[in-house]
Amino acid sequence: QVQLVESGGGLVHAGGSLRLSCAASGRTFDKYAMGWFRQAPGKEREFVAVISWNDGSAYYADSVKGRFTISRDNAKNTVYLQMNSLKPEDTAVYYCAVSSWYGHPYRFGEYDYWGQGTQVTVSS
Repeated sequence: QVQLVESGGGLVHAGGSLRLSCAASGRTFDKYAMGWFRQAPGKEREFVAVISWNDGSAYYADSVKGRFTISRDNAKNTVYLQMNSLKPEDTAVYYCAVSSWYGHPYRFGEYDYWGQGTQVTVSS
């Protein structure tokens, strides 16, 4: 049974940093892209970042480019999201997900498995 478990969320002041982790289990994900999405209250879930399985390259939403960094450790089946210079508008539930698509999938429907989410709150 595939399971994705996020951790590392919390409350931080604007300008601060958080590091999210997502541990995957149930199978090997070295040939899956691993990504992060987020959903703020009253808004649709939106793409944040993805890291490919084939060359480890990353792709980011414009809203987080230059502030967030995605990385992965295939030996641990884990993906990370380092979030710096956080803003109040980054407040959301953050979800990790894995995709069998090649390259940098960024659409909700391109992902096969999802975690339950972790809350990130940025105060002004």
